[in-house]
Amino acid sequence: MRACYLVLSLLAVFVAGMTQKAPECGRWYTILDEIQANLFNEGRCGNQAREAIRLTFHDGIGRSAALQASGRFGGGGADGSIIKFAHTELANPANDGLEDVVYALKHFADNHNVSYGDIIQFAGAVALSNCPGSPRLAFHFGRPQAIAPSPPNLVPSPSDSAEQLLARMEDAGFTADDTVALLAAHSLAVQRTIDPSIPGTPLDSTPGEFDAQFYLEMLLKGTAYPGKGHSSAEAKSPMKHEFRLASDAAVARHSSTACKWQSFIGDQRGLQASFRDAMLKLANQGFDDLVDCSDVIPIPRRSNRLLQYPTGKNYSDIEQFCPDVPFPGL
Repeated sequence: MRACYLVLSLLAVFVAGMTQKAPECGRWYTILDEIQANLFNEGRCGNQAREAIRLTFHDGIGRSAALQASGRFGGGGADGSIIKFAHTELANPANDGLEDVVYALKHFADNHNVSYGDIIQFAGAVALSNCPGSPRLAFHFGRPQAIAPSPPNLVPSPSDSAEQLLARMEDAGFTADDTVALLAAHSLAVQRTIDPSIPGTPLDSTPGEFDAQFYLEMLLKGTAYPGKGHSSAEAKSPMKHEFRLASDAAVARHSSTACKWQSFIGDQRGLQASFRDAMLKLANQGFDDLVDCSDVIPIPRRSNRLLQYPTGKNYSDIEQFCPDVPFPGL
């Protein structure tokens, strides 16, 4: 009887805890169902999911220690300013292609009376969960509404050198290792606006999966441009059906990031953990007293695909920039 009473008591405590948390997180289950059905096409890893993931970064990177120290701009970050001040921020060429997802998420946020910063980070975490191989991101809500638009030039450009990109990321509070991890989002990405002649060209050969294939293929020798190749934002690609951002190629080959880049090749768990931690920093830095509703985020499907060289490529095509560590065997 005592054992039974103890079990019932513990169960009562557990249920009470869940009951206390449910009122705070309950609305997010409703939003989850609506977003999956109406924005992400029944939970698919498609173009709207990709844009939602991209939006988390474009909103969250709007922080600057230098501007804050000078008194020119304080706060920022993942505050939803790109929705609240869409007319200003969507005029920035760095945000080209985000219009549809910005206005779609504004509709969801307004309908459910949640902040724009919260809806952006929630939608990004849900979108990522639709892509096999992804980590399950944390989600916290309670961000206040933005009070000012993000200043221009805070979103890194794909034409940036490695030094420029790393300096901008450091100013926003991210280490070089954080930066390499955050670029894992490009394993799901396609380009649409840099070379409009080849819209939808992926940045690696597996754009439907979150994996280290992106890190492997970025180190293959570039041979040609898949399209017109007139933009400083593009580097030569190893394959005609793949697009390569100049900034990605630069970070992969920079002395301060090359070994971290190489470390993710063949280390899916390490990549997932590093990306999850960097995204938590992106979403939450600068905010206090947020409520943890991470349980609402679906568990992503596992990827059973093995890392491999693309057809016709092998180790001889690799440009290795981490001289002290042997290149991973595949």
